[in-house]
Amino acid sequence: MVTNDAFYVCDISVPIKAAELYLDLRTTLEEHVKGFTEPTSDKLLPDLHPAEQHVFTLVLDLNETIIYSDWTRERGWRTFKRPGVDDFLQHLAKFYEIVIYSDQLSMYVDPVVERLDTNHCIRYRLSRGATKYQDGKHYRDFSKLNRDPRKIIYVSGHAFESSLQPENSVPIKPFKMSETGEQEPLDTALLDLIPFLEYVARNSPPDIRAVLSTYERKDIAKEFLERSKDYQRRVQQQKRGFWR
Repeated sequence: MVTNDAFYVCDISVPIKAAELYLDLRTTLEEHVKGFTEPTSDKLLPDLHPAEQHVFTLVLDLNETIIYSDWTRERGWRTFKRPGVDDFLQHLAKFYEIVIYSDQLSMYVDPVVERLDTNHCIRYRLSRGATKYQDGKHYRDFSKLNRDPRKIIYVSGHAFESSLQPENSVPIKPFKMSETGEQEPLDTALLDLIPFLEYVARNSPPDIRAVLSTYERKDIAKEFLERSKDYQRRVQQQKRGFWR
């Protein structure tokens, strides 16, 4: 038979030093975990020069956007440049600050970019340490770029799935290769995007996010071409009406 005497309250007093040690260890652990989940800095890029405050920042994903890489045990790594990438970079470097922002490790990103960008069109490269790890994925966090969010454009084959700010994202068809090393014929996705990006740079809208929202996640290169044609048609109609 169990009596009430079997139940008692044990008042445990924890020494102050032990409590302080526990709090210190918890803080250290939290900082350690944060180091793997948060970008390495709240300012991933240096300040823009005062003379370049008007310049837009073009952020490019790496894999399946401007290159394609894969690895097998039999042959190791292979990396392919997307058609048109050289012309794309050289032309847009005249208008933009170009930044590579990848979720790959720097030991992979750095040598790939060095071989890819022999003309030094890319100003900065950011790798996995600059991403935010959340829900098992590495996300690009443009709030940490030290740039005006109204002037950031992110181009990626997985734009909306890989960034924390989809309102800055420009989707592009993912670039992939077959097992035999063959690419999709007539891949002009990068070159097709140049007219839109040049238009933005030349006209400098006050907030690129408002511009991108009008495309409603459509194929921006194609939609921009259609809008341009429609604008030219309306201009021609107005001219004909004026001279009648």
